[in-house]
Amino acid sequence: MVRKLIFSLLVPVALLAQQPKPHAASATQAMYNAEVNSTQKKFDYIRANGAKAQPDQTPTIIHERELNAWLTSGDVQFPEGVKRLQLQGEPGIIHATATVDFDQVTGGRYSGNPLMSLFRGTHEVMATAHAQASGHQGQVHIDSVEVDGVPVPRMALQYFADKYITSKHPNLGIDSTFTLPYKIDTAVVGSGQVAITQK
Repeated sequence: MVRKLIFSLLVPVALLAQQPKPHAASATQAMYNAEVNSTQKKFDYIRANGAKAQPDQTPTIIHERELNAWLTSGDVQFPEGVKRLQLQGEPGIIHATATVDFDQVTGGRYSGNPLMSLFRGTHEVMATAHAQASGHQGQVHIDSVEVDGVPVPRMALQYFADKYITSKHPNLGIDSTFTLPYKIDTAVVGSGQVAITQK
């Protein structure tokens, strides 16, 4: 569970990030750098295209391997408490794995609810969500979340989302709807990629 609830990390947070810094060269590093640079160029293009009165409607395809390389570049500013994030796509579905410091997410504020003990300390989190975007609106439904391989009960997940996420970001929660930036009209999640169209 992350502040932007997976899908908005895929587009808006990514688009607001800084340019990656150059890394030392090697064959493997060169391939990694090429993936990072390719992703950043696509984000820069989306931003520039969105500034046009009539954006080019040719879809921009961002591949999973590019995005994940970019996410590990060290120059991506994640939401508070998120230390690492990797994404995997299949048609209409995003799987996200992240290292999350829940003490930072919650600011150390806990209730007496025993279910909330799941959300203390640093843990490996895996979330699965249905995601779609059309008409300049993104929609995400969180299907399931696991913390260190343990499924989080729906009631606990709803409580956590309401208390620590929706309270700060009213349009975000287990079911989220948000406006896409840069005249993004559609974002279609496919196998290992997302196709973004602007208009």
